[in-house]
Amino acid sequence: MPGLAPKLPLSIDNIDGHALIKSYSELVTQNLKNLILTAPGERVMDPTFGVGIRNYLFEHNISEIHQQITAHITRQVSKYMPFLEVSAVVLSPKEDVPDNELNSIEVRIKYFIKPLNVTDILNITVNQTN
Repeated sequence: MPGLAPKLPLSIDNIDGHALIKSYSELVTQNLKNLILTAPGERVMDPTFGVGIRNYLFEHNISEIHQQITAHITRQVSKYMPFLEVSAVVLSPKEDVPDNELNSIEVRIKYFIKPLNVTDILNITVNQTN
């Protein structure tokens, strides 16, 4: 089966040369992850693309910031991936890292892929070292 896109991060595969995504569900997950991790302004020809979750690393862990991040994710998905329906966004600091060591955010997004009739969850952990 031919691949739909290269799997990121790029890696060597003995079958296809590079590891490839071979299912639409996996492709949607990768694209959603890219949308969340890309900072606005990072994509040259579309400066409004992206959530830029890393920009929130040093914000206070309060409900107003969580609401702001959730709204930003929802707006970006609605604009760039209208075939998705976000049903939940859960944000929390990473629990296994001491507060004084690293700032980090765990993002859990539950979404529904309308054309495929599939529900999935994307988990992303971002900290100041990655």
